[in-house]
Amino acid sequence: MTTAPHPLVTRARRLAAEVLAPQAERVDQEGVSASSIEAIKGSGLLGVGAPVAYGGSAAPAAVARETAEILAGACCSTWFVQTQHHTPVQTLAKSELSVRERLLGPLASGELLSGVAYAQLRAHPRVPVRVTRERGGWRFDGTVPWYTGWGLNDVMLLAGVTDADEALFAFTEAREQPGLRPSSPMRLAALTASRTVSLELDGLWLPEDAVALRTPYETWAATDRPKNTNASPAVFGITASALDLLAAADGDPAAKETADALRTRLDEVRRQAYELADHPVPTERIAERLAVKTRAYDVMRAATTAAVVAGGGRSIDLSSPAQRLAREGMFLLVQGQTAEVRTAHLGSLGRLTS
Repeated sequence: MTTAPHPLVTRARRLAAEVLAPQAERVDQEGVSASSIEAIKGSGLLGVGAPVAYGGSAAPAAVARETAEILAGACCSTWFVQTQHHTPVQTLAKSELSVRERLLGPLASGELLSGVAYAQLRAHPRVPVRVTRERGGWRFDGTVPWYTGWGLNDVMLLAGVTDADEALFAFTEAREQPGLRPSSPMRLAALTASRTVSLELDGLWLPEDAVALRTPYETWAATDRPKNTNASPAVFGITASALDLLAAADGDPAAKETADALRTRLDEVRRQAYELADHPVPTERIAERLAVKTRAYDVMRAATTAAVVAGGGRSIDLSSPAQRLAREGMFLLVQGQTAEVRTAHLGSLGRLTS
């Protein structure tokens, strides 16, 4: 008996087939379009893990992972813009502060799209963004090195460190305003389309009721550190798309044979990764999680390289999906990278033998 896919998985597949994949090469060169974002907003996918009471689906983690794979495999740039949204939703779902009632519903329903500006917290004990008390609210000063979705997001979840060594997260509108100035869009080797900028903060003032989370830095870091030891579903989405492209290579039995062999490896490492992701204690089996993550990278690298090789000289053209997938795969090697992940990955690469 075959179990019907979750409705959100069905919607993600339709969105990928009808909107994202057909435009992926154009988006890669021209940028994520407002029409793609509107399609995402209307799909229900922005509320995949949000509480039902606020307009979300409260879907299982397995559904969230599968929809992420589908979107990333269709258009990694669009996936990357919308994936920022899920951290603000999760933050509000756990918050007991007043901003929850104001924003969780609009974010869960897709009325609003949120970005995030908090990766700089991982530079601690350096403090790229300092937050201080001012006029009954909070003043933000410093630099956010990476902010994705500028011009597409409605709001952002901004974080910094207080003088009491607390991590403080607060919402503001995602637009230039007094105390907040964006850079020009960054030109990147991959995912330039995601409209990534840096943000200069010089006295940005936010009221107390904009705060979604205020907690000792070490308390926040203890929950953040294990997250990036797990393999990203986007890695599996890019790998699957590269293998589909490889298997479809005209009249080349070697390409199909390679695709079949790599798909077996993909299925196995994906199963291992998700078993670990579902482990009830996220701080356990870290070495195993990192080993599986690096194996997932190995399979992705092999799949995207094989797609380029099978395409021959055509793969170098910017209209080729093979080279786009290879560049997107390169991006995923460093997306959300921590020192622990980097050390494990470099160690794995150093052990490769001819």
